[in-house]
Amino acid sequence: MLLPTTIVGSYPQPEWLIDRKRLAGRFPPRVRARELWRVPEPFLAEAQDDATIMAIKEQEDAGLDIITDGEIRRESYSNRFATALDGVDLDNPGTALDRSGHPNPVPRVVGPIRRRHPVEVPDLEFLRRHPRRRIKVTVPGPFTMAQQAQIDYYGGSRELAAMDYAAAVNAEIRDLFSAGADVVQIDEPYMQARPEEARTFGLKALNRALEGAVGTTAVHICFGYAAIIHVRPSGYSFLPELADCGCRQVSIETAQSNLDCSVLRGLPGKKIILGVIDLSTNDVESPELVAARIRRALPYVDPVNLVIAPDCGMKYLPRDVAFAKLQAMVAGAQIVRTQLEREGSRSATTANPK
Repeated sequence: MLLPTTIVGSYPQPEWLIDRKRLAGRFPPRVRARELWRVPEPFLAEAQDDATIMAIKEQEDAGLDIITDGEIRRESYSNRFATALDGVDLDNPGTALDRSGHPNPVPRVVGPIRRRHPVEVPDLEFLRRHPRRRIKVTVPGPFTMAQQAQIDYYGGSRELAAMDYAAAVNAEIRDLFSAGADVVQIDEPYMQARPEEARTFGLKALNRALEGAVGTTAVHICFGYAAIIHVRPSGYSFLPELADCGCRQVSIETAQSNLDCSVLRGLPGKKIILGVIDLSTNDVESPELVAARIRRALPYVDPVNLVIAPDCGMKYLPRDVAFAKLQAMVAGAQIVRTQLEREGSRSATTANPK
């Protein structure tokens, strides 16, 4: 399909499941934050299943072509996976600076990082049983997890830690594709936040995580949740480097930052997951505005290489706003799709006159 639509990963969790006010009042947790859940532990998994089905249905009702589980079971995009690994002391968290420069409780690495079992495969298997469309699952990236940890092992080396995180992510990706994922996306926001370190070892760790992947892989790189990080640069500090990444797709923001899409010339051969929905506001874009944002990329990316999405995860938006924004996104993609198909038909007629 031309200009297929998807979300980056997360969809708003319902208020009856998680304390959204407490969730929004803090930086995304890096350690477990069970106090955020409203449902008692014996009933939590069943409640998360029900909320996941709701998230799937709302994506389908909005008209999305590629569906996620909305990351409903996660307190943040990274902590569910990062805290499930061996080598991490969960009872005595460490401290690291978040991307806004403030100290935050984080996993403390005290031994070799190893994946003891599949972490997100059960979530993927649940997702696969419900929608009748293509499905995507997201995993945190090795560079980002190494930044979101206190490294007491490895001689304090984030690079060595990142390479073992990468091996764990690689094993997870292989299992996710074996379980039926159509797309696996690695979230690497800290490559944008800490570009110098990313240039030193981030790409090496990312390519190790992607090694041998047999399905469609994507990497999401962003400026942070709009609800948390309010100031947006006008351009990426780390983006052309992903031309040398083994992923097939690169997910970027363009809406809130009003990104100059000419930078996409630097990613030849990659499909672009184009962020066209601004998550810093509850105002719902018109389909025409979405279409205009899509058209900004067309001089630099062949439309067959575009996937349409919001800028980032939608978990901090009110659910009704998120749903309305997805409807506008689907309608805007259809406007451009129809225009491109008409132009293609006219070109074919001109080239082959009767």
